[in-house]
Amino acid sequence: MAGHSQFKNIMHKKGKADAARSKLFSKLAREITVAAKLGMPDPAMNPRLRAAVLAARAENMPKDNIERAIKKSQGGDSENYEEIRYEGYAPGGVALIIEALTDNRNRTASDVRSFFTKAGGSLAETGAVSFMFDRLGVVEYDAKAASADAMLDAAIEAGADDVVSTEDGHEIYTAQDALREVATALEAKFGEARKAALTWRPQNNVAVDDEAGEKLMKLLDALDNHDDVQNVYGNYEFSEALMARLSD
Repeated sequence: MAGHSQFKNIMHKKGKADAARSKLFSKLAREITVAAKLGMPDPAMNPRLRAAVLAARAENMPKDNIERAIKKSQGGDSENYEEIRYEGYAPGGVALIIEALTDNRNRTASDVRSFFTKAGGSLAETGAVSFMFDRLGVVEYDAKAASADAMLDAAIEAGADDVVSTEDGHEIYTAQDALREVATALEAKFGEARKAALTWRPQNNVAVDDEAGEKLMKLLDALDNHDDVQNVYGNYEFSEALMARLSD
């Protein structure tokens, strides 16, 4: 396991303080509001909104918060957020893709650039690193949802391209335009997924030594804590020793 999931697992093992959970809920609510504003306010008719609601439920966001975020999209006074993608190189030659929702492009760009600079990395032009990733759909289930063989068989039948099963769960990858169809087929068999969304999957991972890994972790933490940053994807792979130390 590497990249985005590896960092998230460390953060979950550390646990979330109330302040961190509040920040996470704010990000989830922002995505729900934007998704509902761009399409229908009904998750059943709006794939992006459905993905946002699934993500919120996976983090135990209260139902009232989810409904409030959807209703906010229908009000004339809701904020206008711009979707921006940043790409850059982090310590160890790691490539990162950052997705943000912001109401102030200059502020967000300045902050993200500052994080990279402090970590010894650098921002790059759009497209500079994304060619090293595949834009795919991903459907995730907890490990207990099915055995690896059962999930693989069901995913193939549904039209998925790849399945990765570990002790942390099942990740089913699809072509972008097949995501909804695959997710619907798997839901009929295994129930609601914990996630169904578009993602950036690295074509190859970069092994990061401990020194670069610690700098990278600080950069990822800074990005993850920024209000405007929604998702961070990378092609990094931490050593088991660093993973164990960071999880303590």
